[in-house]
Amino acid sequence: MAMQAAEIEALIKAALPDAQVTIEDLAGDGDHYAATIVSEAFRGKNRVQQHQIVYAALRGRMGGELHALALQTSAPG
Repeated sequence: MAMQAAEIEALIKAALPDAQVTIEDLAGDGDHYAATIVSEAFRGKNRVQQHQIVYAALRGRMGGELHALALQTSAPG
């Protein structure tokens, strides 16, 4: 079953309350999304560590309910 963009955003914001989250449905199928996430939690962390934080926020849904998620992560500028 596909995930809705609002559900992805809610999971991320639950783990990263300060996050600015933008979700785009790339294929219109509810399975392929791009997310841009800006959070202070990413400061001082490399890209892999930042993405691991996001995957942890998704609570194991990556690869199951959520087929593909292209991530852009950064600390506030």
